Amino acid sequence: MDDCRRVLFLLGPTSPLWRELARGFEDAGHATHKILFSSGDVLWWRWRGGTVYWGTLSRWKDFLADYMRRHGITDLIYYADRHPYHIVAQRVARDLGVQPVVIENGYLRPDWLTVEIGGMGVYSRFPKDPDEILRHADCLPAPDLTVRYRHGYWREVISEISHHSISEALRFLHPFFRHGHYYHPWFEYLAGIPHVIGADRRAREAEEVVADLEASRRTFFLLALQMQGDHQIHSNSPFRHIGTMMEDVIASFAAHAPADALLVLKQHPYDNGWENWKKRMTAAATRHGVADRTLLIDGGDLHRLLAIARGCIVVNSTVGLHALRAGCPTKTLGIAIYDMPGLTHQGGLDGFWQEPGAIDQALLDAFVRLLADRIQVKGSFYHPQGRSVAVEEIVRRVCQRRVGGEGCDILPPPRLDDARRLGIPVDHSI
Repeated sequence: MDDCRRVLFLLGPTSPLWRELARGFEDAGHATHKILFSSGDVLWWRWRGGTVYWGTLSRWKDFLADYMRRHGITDLIYYADRHPYHIVAQRVARDLGVQPVVIENGYLRPDWLTVEIGGMGVYSRFPKDPDEILRHADCLPAPDLTVRYRHGYWREVISEISHHSISEALRFLHPFFRHGHYYHPWFEYLAGIPHVIGADRRAREAEEVVADLEASRRTFFLLALQMQGDHQIHSNSPFRHIGTMMEDVIASFAAHAPADALLVLKQHPYDNGWENWKKRMTAAATRHGVADRTLLIDGGDLHRLLAIARGCIVVNSTVGLHALRAGCPTKTLGIAIYDMPGLTHQGGLDGFWQEPGAIDQALLDAFVRLLADRIQVKGSFYHPQGRSVAVEEIVRRVCQRRVGGEGCDILPPPRLDDARRLGIPVDHSI
């Protein structure tokens, strides 16, 4: 029997992780391949086994199927499962019996990575039944959540800018490549320059708001904003635009929240500032008569906010899991892996303001243990030692076909019905 794995890498993070993973697989006696889509892709790969794809997205399926057959690919690894090329690749992998593996930022941030079979969000195969989670986690130890591999904000930003700037500057070499971003990369970076300039001032203002909330003990709810370009918004929520979600939440808050409560919106730390969420919030709050009870901060200590908030509202951000671990009742508006009875509020948003509900601590502990054991890997995209630790564990899991593991490879994915109820388009072919 041939024990050699033949691993194919598609688009990856803006870091050397793919190259280091390839070296790890090859050191373990396995073969690696990489399909290169852009000049930025070439920048991070710089390893043998690369093949450039020059064609259009419409021809990608046939090209990939032929490539995988010819090279006997056993495992497919990609970042961002809802990227256009990766959606097609998952279908091809299913048809050919190839193990599809998505590697993404971890749920237990800041120094964990997610390593799942197939996809995330709607397409995650991780269980959502509390009884199943309790049963599979019963004998698992608590994970070591000590943070070891932090990386600076600018290391990540500079890596992103380098990747996309090179790709766009040399686009004539790859004219058919589709980057899959909501904004054009150059527009996003240029739009963010004014936002960066005022960051220190806004951070100080946010800290003053947090201090005032702590001192006053006034009841408030936290709405954690995500980025408009986040794939989790467009693929795993009923909203096409954050502004629509903001309008819905403010309208519900005005009609159903306690009359003395505040609604605090917290902007995502990597937001480019283009959408002007404060202006949108003010307009919506004025329409609904709660302009004096809503405010937006760009900065502020999230952990301090969660420790005193009456409740937290998210679409599907990992902030929701942070909130649960902080003991803060949470309501999700999209598909989130932690959204289930016993953890998050299962009623409508209108009822959340008055009765947020309690968190089942035993279930939360079991959820974190199972999550860490089955689909999380300690490590980092950007910290060198964190990558080294991640490479060793990812290679081990892929080669032993332990990605996901017992109880965490559920088909069909258990969140499909929830997605349909929310009106989220579902890909039935995966």
